[in-house]
Amino acid sequence: MTPTLAPTPAPADGRPTTTRVFSAFQATGRLTLGNYLGAILPAVRLQDEADCVYAVADLHALTVRHDPAALRTRTREVAALLLACGLDRSLLYLQSRVPAHTELSYLLESTAHEGEMRRMIQFKEKSATQKEVRLSLLTYPALMAADILLHRADLVPVGDDQRQHLELTRDLALRFNHLYGETFVVPRAVHPRFAARVMDLAVPTAKMSKSSASDAGTIYLLDPPADVRRKIMRAVTDSGTEVRHDPAAKPGISNLLDLLAACSGRPVEPSSYGSYGALKKDVAEAVTETLAPIRERFELLSADAAELDRLLAAAAAEATERTSGLLAAARHAIGLA
Repeated sequence: MTPTLAPTPAPADGRPTTTRVFSAFQATGRLTLGNYLGAILPAVRLQDEADCVYAVADLHALTVRHDPAALRTRTREVAALLLACGLDRSLLYLQSRVPAHTELSYLLESTAHEGEMRRMIQFKEKSATQKEVRLSLLTYPALMAADILLHRADLVPVGDDQRQHLELTRDLALRFNHLYGETFVVPRAVHPRFAARVMDLAVPTAKMSKSSASDAGTIYLLDPPADVRRKIMRAVTDSGTEVRHDPAAKPGISNLLDLLAACSGRPVEPSSYGSYGALKKDVAEAVTETLAPIRERFELLSADAAELDRLLAAAAAEATERTSGLLAAARHAIGLA
C-alpha cells in the first residue's frame, strides 16, 4: 500500500510539521522524457503536499571513470533543467557543495558491514563490467543513505531499481540508533502517484534510459522539436494495424498510447485511431507541447550564468544550515569530540 503524505508530529528539533520528502537526481547523462514523466513530474506535484528536498547527486558520478569538465557541465545542466521543469518550490542543491554528505557517509560506512555492500545488486552488475572497480562504487550506498538521513526525510520516492538501497538506508539508520542512541528518522518508501513508465521508442520492451546505447529511441528534454517528431514518427510498432493498449502483444503502440495520455493529461481512447500514423502524429504534438515550456525556461536560466550560480549557492547554504544539527548529533552520538 502506498504511504500517504500525512503530517508528522512536531519534533523538538525544529523540523516542519509537514512530511519531508527527499530524492536525488544523477548528474550523469542527459535527462529524458522518461525521467520527466517517471520521476521529475511526480516530484513537482509532491511540492503541493510536502516539504521537498532534492539534490543533484554529482558525487555519485565519481564511482566510475569520468571527464571532470563534462561532469561540471552536466551537473549545471541537470540543475537548470530541474528548475525549468518546476522544482523551484523545493530546496534543490548540488550534493557536492554540502560537505555534510561526505562526512555522514563515513559515519555510516563505519556502521555498515562489508557483506551488505557486496550484496547490493547494482554493485554486482556494474563491477562485473569494469576492469578497475573503484572503492567508491562499493561504498556509495552509504553515501546514498547519508543523502536521505541528513534531511530527516520521512518518505523517499523510489523505483524498482532503488528498493534495495532504501532498505539498506533503513537498516543503517536502525542499527545506528540502536548502537548509539536515537539519531535518525527511519524513512519509508513511497511510490509516486501519476508516475509514468516510458519505454524506449526503438526497443519498446526496454525502459527509456539516458544511458541507452542508441539515441534513436530516447527523447531528451532538450531535443529540438524536429528531432522529437522524427523519433516518434519512426517509433517501432508492429506489423498489424489495430490500435489497442496491449503491452504484451503491442508494446510499441501501448507505449505511444501511454505517452499521449501522460503528456495530454487526459484518457486516450485507442479505438478513435484508424492508423498508427495518426496516433504517432498526435503523440508527437503532445510531447513537443509538453517540452516547449521546459526548453524555454531552461534557455532563460542558462543565459544568466550568474543568476544560476546565485541560486545554487543560496540553496547549498540553506542545505548546509538545515543539516548541521543532524550532523552534529550523529558525530556526538558515535563518540566524536
